[in-house]
Amino acid sequence: MNKRPVTPSYIVFYILFSPETWRILMGIIFSAFLTPLAVTPEMGASARVLICIMIATIGYSGSGIPGRWISGMFKKLILGDKLPK
Repeated sequence: MNKRPVTPSYIVFYILFSPETWRILMGIIFSAFLTPLAVTPEMGASARVLICIMIATIGYSGSGIPGRWISGMFKKLILGDKLPK
């Protein structure tokens, strides 16, 4: 197998085609929307950060199937008939 040179377009496509990218993004989105609902005013900063990280981790772990689906759709959309079988 030939080594491919690392170019900016290679990095962009790697990011788009990786399910982990979409899982991380969904974890961040879940955390951004759900953390304000889970914290109370009397919580300290460390407790807020801990809850934010916990919700992001739960969002990451729960979005495996959607992450694979999104990356698969990008592969079909961009690669089309060049998609390896």
